[in-house]
Amino acid sequence: MTRYYPPITYRVQENEDGMLLKTVLQKRMGISRKLLSRLKLTEHGIMLNGERVYISVNVKPGDLIEIRMEQERSDDILPQPMALDILYEDDTLLVVNKPAGIIVHPTHGHYTDTLANGIVHYWAQQGWSYRFRAVHRLDQETSGVLCIAKNPYIHQHVSEQMIAGTVDKRYVALVHGIPFPAEGDIDEPIDRDPQEPHRRIVTPEGYPSLTRYKVRVAYAGASLVELKLETGRTHQIRVHMSSLGHPLIGDKMYGHPAIRPGMEESTATRLDREIDRQALHAERLTIVHPMRGEPMTFAAPMPEDMRKLQAVLQEQSTFTND
Repeated sequence: MTRYYPPITYRVQENEDGMLLKTVLQKRMGISRKLLSRLKLTEHGIMLNGERVYISVNVKPGDLIEIRMEQERSDDILPQPMALDILYEDDTLLVVNKPAGIIVHPTHGHYTDTLANGIVHYWAQQGWSYRFRAVHRLDQETSGVLCIAKNPYIHQHVSEQMIAGTVDKRYVALVHGIPFPAEGDIDEPIDRDPQEPHRRIVTPEGYPSLTRYKVRVAYAGASLVELKLETGRTHQIRVHMSSLGHPLIGDKMYGHPAIRPGMEESTATRLDREIDRQALHAERLTIVHPMRGEPMTFAAPMPEDMRKLQAVLQEQSTFTND
């Protein structure tokens, strides 16, 4: 027997009298053509006043439209017990605080110990059936807020907000030096490094990329910086801050060169040894909830390793001032 998620409903308004059901589904409920095609093939996918109908019928005020999506599972992801820091959850969304060092979903040669493995296991323990759908990504060594959609409709709507640039993504980073001015935009195109394809570089031939930054706290030789992403390029914050001359502390890919034998260790490289990853944390995420239609903000506290690094910077600044 086919099992469905709870239906998503819509009541036809007065100004929609005589519209095609297809028009209401696409223009009012915002269902994509791809999802609409799936719903049409589902036995109870599209219902009007409790009956299955063709999407070419006309609707009238007061009609109740229901769409039902079949329950899914991530059968290709191995369930694996994992401690999860859940910030928010309802029938359609799951928001977690991802720890540093965890890959979001399985990749070639890395099929276990990912966040997806842990979440699929958590859902199975609750008796729930969902497919893992992260609506955005965080680098393995970046901690913080991550949003997962529980059905294709929610994934589509949050993804569209991401593409439209209406999602407010705020990060905090500890960087070398003190950017000047203390607040500004880094509007520099980014693309793959032709010499090292796994890296990204600022290049005139790259994709438009915009990061807004603001110094929250200035230490002696380092800063706590708040960053807002207006685009979502791979490694964008790390590449942009490095291009500004203020790489993230602990960033092995875009930071300062490693110390070679015979070289004197600098203050910057000493700081890099204080943390095992780039000091970057996704602090807040604001989206419009697709079902509630209202903005919701999710926040994750600063992780322990970055708090410890802040303490080192504060002590260093106090010593320098003395």
